[in-house]
Amino acid sequence: MLNEFAHEIWTADGPDVAVAGFHYPTRMAVIRLSDGGLFIWSPIELTDSLRAEVDAAGPVRHIIAPNSLHHLFLPHWKRAYPGAKLYAPPGLRRKREDIVFDADLGSVPSPDWIEEIDQVLMQGNLITTEVVFFHIKSGTVLFTDLLQQIPADRNSGWRAMVAKLDLMVGPEPSVPRKFRVAFTNRRAARKSLDYILAWPAQKVLMAHGTPVEKDARVYLRRAFGWLTA
Repeated sequence: MLNEFAHEIWTADGPDVAVAGFHYPTRMAVIRLSDGGLFIWSPIELTDSLRAEVDAAGPVRHIIAPNSLHHLFLPHWKRAYPGAKLYAPPGLRRKREDIVFDADLGSVPSPDWIEEIDQVLMQGNLITTEVVFFHIKSGTVLFTDLLQQIPADRNSGWRAMVAKLDLMVGPEPSVPRKFRVAFTNRRAARKSLDYILAWPAQKVLMAHGTPVEKDARVYLRRAFGWLTA
C-alpha cells in the first residue's frame, strides 16, 4: 500500500526478507517527477495490489537499486515494466550478471531527474558503495542500509543479541557497527558526508527503520558523529 510521505513522494512497506537468518523489514519509495513519470527507489516485492497503486500514480520510468545489497526484486519489476530504465549502483553489475541494466549510478544525477533529485556516492566502505539521494521538493534524504533501525521483535536468541551489538536496534536509526568498521577510507567517506550534510534536509527516509520527520540535519550530524569526530 502506498502511503504519502511528503509532496510527490510515497512509501510502501513490504514483507520481511531474511539475510543469514536475520529478518529485515523492507520499504521502497516512489517519487513522481515533474513529467509525471515515477522514480522507484529500492523496490520491494511487487504484488498485484502494489502494482495497481503504482500504475495509478503514473508510468514507471526509472527503477533504482541504491546499493549492491538491494537487488532481490529487480527482475520482477523489470519484467512488469520493460519500458522503464533499470539503474545499477557500483558493484551490482558484477554481482548480478543475470540482470541487464540500462545505466549506472554515480555521484552525478541523471539528466532525467537532475533538477529534482540530487545524489552522491557514499565512498570508502568495503561492504557496499551506497547511492544516497535527496528529493529536493520535499527535502527528503533517502538512505538504504547505512542507517538502520530493526524492530527488537524481528529477531530472537543470539541473533537478537548480535543485532543489538551491531547497533541495529535502538531508539532511532543509526549506522550499524559493521558498516562503521567497513569505512576504511574515512577521508573519502567524510567528503561524501559533507555533501550530504549540505543538503537542506527536512526528512530522512531509510529502507529499514523509522523515518525521521523533523530536525533532519541535526539528526544526520548525530547519526554520523562517529565519522566526523
